[in-house]
Amino acid sequence: MEEVASALLRLQEIDLDLMRAKAQLEAMPQAAKLISASQAKKKLASELKRAIGARKDIEIDIADLQDQHAAYERERLEVKASIDESSRTYKEVQALDAKLSSLAKKLEKIEFNLGPLLDKLEAAKASEDKLRAIAARLLAEEESLKKSFSEDSADIQARIADLNAERVTVVSEITEDIIARYDAAAKRFGGLAVERLHGNVPSTCRVKLQEEAYRKLSRGPVISECPYCHRILVVEEL
Repeated sequence: MEEVASALLRLQEIDLDLMRAKAQLEAMPQAAKLISASQAKKKLASELKRAIGARKDIEIDIADLQDQHAAYERERLEVKASIDESSRTYKEVQALDAKLSSLAKKLEKIEFNLGPLLDKLEAAKASEDKLRAIAARLLAEEESLKKSFSEDSADIQARIADLNAERVTVVSEITEDIIARYDAAAKRFGGLAVERLHGNVPSTCRVKLQEEAYRKLSRGPVISECPYCHRILVVEEL
């Protein structure tokens, strides 16, 4: 049991070291900038999606008008060709002229409506291009930050890798039931799951044990529980 207790205490040390190392990473100036860059990218992606949607809607409206224009133009040419036929009576020619006039007005209206839409399309494309340029710049800045962060945090990252490797070994030396207790206590107490008994004072909560509680713990197993804070308590001096 003493070996398990030693492993448990080492696990606590490893996890505290990991917490400190991760806090160091989070405190690096690049870390905050990377978070901001990520948020900016998400916001920009949303804006770009809306811009693309708006541009596509305009293109659909333009395509519809152009299809109508092409259909009316085909009809106009057919009517014009029909007028040229020598067998047409005066009334038929008048009717066809009226139809030509109607088609001309429809074509003119379409062309009138197309103008503003084409202007809107150019503005939408310019807005989309601007957003894409900003996205490219943000991506370049993010890549630069990641490179700088990786270089400046290399020692810390190596330390974290070593600690995680050792943690796997240490955990394998502890029984599953005690690991379960440790994980629950670590979650409850922000990582400070284990304490040692120094004399009759637990090392973390620092509440002096009453004589009866101290005697009871002294006669119990090496790995126990603090009667006050309920952390895992390693009783025997190792």
